[in-house]
Amino acid sequence: MFENYRVFEYEYAGRPLKVETGKVAGLANGSCMIHYGDTVILCCATASAKPRDGIDFLPLSVDYDEKLYAVGRIPGSYLRREGKPSEKAILTSRVIDRPIRPLFPKDLRNDVALTLEVMAVDPDCSPEITAMIGASIALSISDIPWNGPIGGAFVGLVDGQLVINPTAEQRLKSDLQLTVASSEKKVVMVEAGANEVDDDKMFEAIMLAHEEIGKLLKFINSIVAEIGKPKFDYPSGELDHDMFDKIFAAVEKDVEFALDTDDKNVRDARMQPIQDRIVADYAEEYPDIEVILPELIYKIQKKIVRRWLLVDKKRVDGRAMDQIRPLAAEVDVLPRVHGSGLFTRGQTQVLSIVTLGSFSDAQILDGLDEEKEKYYMHQYNMPGYSTGEAKAVRSPGRREIGHGALAERSLIPVLPSREEFPYTIRVVSEVLSSNGSTSQGSVCGSTLALMAAGVPIKAPVAGISCGLITAEDGSWDTMVDIQGVEDFYGDMDFKVAGTHKGITSIQMDLKIDGLTPEIIKAALAKTHKARDYIIDEILLKAIPAPRPDVNEYAPKVVTLKINPDKIREVIGKGGEVIQKITAETNTKIDIEEDGSIFIQAVNRDDAYTAKGIIDAICFEPVEGCCYTGTVTRIIPIGAFVEIAPGKEGLVHISKLDKSRVEKVEDVVNVGDKITVKYLGIDDKGRINLSRKDALQ
Repeated sequence: MFENYRVFEYEYAGRPLKVETGKVAGLANGSCMIHYGDTVILCCATASAKPRDGIDFLPLSVDYDEKLYAVGRIPGSYLRREGKPSEKAILTSRVIDRPIRPLFPKDLRNDVALTLEVMAVDPDCSPEITAMIGASIALSISDIPWNGPIGGAFVGLVDGQLVINPTAEQRLKSDLQLTVASSEKKVVMVEAGANEVDDDKMFEAIMLAHEEIGKLLKFINSIVAEIGKPKFDYPSGELDHDMFDKIFAAVEKDVEFALDTDDKNVRDARMQPIQDRIVADYAEEYPDIEVILPELIYKIQKKIVRRWLLVDKKRVDGRAMDQIRPLAAEVDVLPRVHGSGLFTRGQTQVLSIVTLGSFSDAQILDGLDEEKEKYYMHQYNMPGYSTGEAKAVRSPGRREIGHGALAERSLIPVLPSREEFPYTIRVVSEVLSSNGSTSQGSVCGSTLALMAAGVPIKAPVAGISCGLITAEDGSWDTMVDIQGVEDFYGDMDFKVAGTHKGITSIQMDLKIDGLTPEIIKAALAKTHKARDYIIDEILLKAIPAPRPDVNEYAPKVVTLKINPDKIREVIGKGGEVIQKITAETNTKIDIEEDGSIFIQAVNRDDAYTAKGIIDAICFEPVEGCCYTGTVTRIIPIGAFVEIAPGKEGLVHISKLDKSRVEKVEDVVNVGDKITVKYLGIDDKGRINLSRKDALQ
């Protein structure tokens, strides 16, 4: 039945990798079922038969689709089915998209969809890396034009040793979470989170991954050689070269003048009449000039900017290649919030705000990995006004989610432990103005905000981007702190965040087919120098150290540890006791299984009041010791006295006084405070008390 069925096997980092083709998803242009250990991903690549009209870009979509049956779980939603992609799925889609996109022909306009269905997950075999490899194979064996293949590897740093594709247990101990994609000769994508790993070790890790991927690519190429389809022909979406040369010659000098400014608003204002003139002058000769105008202007500007950078070593705003734009930083920009920091770099400006909450405010996750809660959340917003555009506010897109995750990853290594700082932390980075590398601006602004909020971070973190310009003869140059036009028309956006000690995150976007080791080394060196400068000269001058305490509007936390057997008493039947404590003391209380209790209140005295009540509930009286309690009720044979909340015992009438007592009310009444001695627990589990023995 399956005459085209093939199985290809390989050992990757000590674990079996198996690729099945020709059995499922036969209507896709290219498909494979890839197994890595017990991780299974169905990878399908499809393309439209015709190009999409009226566009000047490749309409590529990459969807990493998590199925919770892959880990034996039923979705927690009301409908009990998967809903919109999780943030982890979105981030994985972006990681796979970035190395694949630059390898498509620049003039392809056919819709291309890459769907990666996660069908089973082995925790020791990363589904993200498996999906990246499967995506590369599906595209390579398809008839879709693509200049692959690429391969992917994950690198960990465990006990000082670099490990390719570490197991789940090794990842928990790893100081590095590095994802690398590469072709046979060049590195195509780098994404990393790290516990302050130095430049040399990071470079070594990238090169180790590149070497391992090179072996994998021989395996992929053997599959392509056996079953790969010829690539289909397509109508080129390129602009007419004669038309471009003609219009470029007419407007070259005017566009050079328009671009020659460090102010994006001035640049846009200068470009508008040039665009209007092009339409007016060439509409008759080229009837579709208005449709192709955005691509035409893009290519005209790109040619000029690249020439300046490559030949004249001139940047649009006149800076040197290693010069950072003017910087500014300040804290406490907003009243009443728990912490705020404003960071400005040229026309890029980010305001970050910190909010501190209780552990119950943690984000609940419903994904494929073992992480169930997040106690640090970093969210990024980039409204239309930040780029001068008139557009309504929408929910965050993939770019916003990705930038927030990058800033989050950059700062996690310097955050205190939950024991050191018992809070859930939410940081929101609001982009107020955007002209290059807002994600790294949000790292800087968030460092300021965290320190202002009294979060005892281990070291300040700064982020910066490095650009690249390459020539056909193989020459290249890098530039630090790229602004918008250098990002649009350059070849690379290499973002690095870190402390003085080392790197905490990397994200690399490319528009070319890859980087050589020399370019990677240069980018690491330039970004290290730049972030050292930002930390010393900007961030630490705005706030030299984290504040010693949280501010007056932030909740205060008091912690205590009780015997886990007492948790039931603190909570009470149906939560009655804990609800009463929180209502009376205006607090929020989180209790963990090991008996750790975190009491949070805006007023620290309220937190200590709640602590006193819990201490009393968990109080264990010592036999022979005296305690002061309150008479709660009287019966003919004695009085009940509460020596602590929930700790009530009987003082028998014979133990009320040294002399004989005829009537309990002759000695005590309800509400009286009396001192009693604890005599122990009787055979029925009742507390026995004596006022007479306490009087001696």
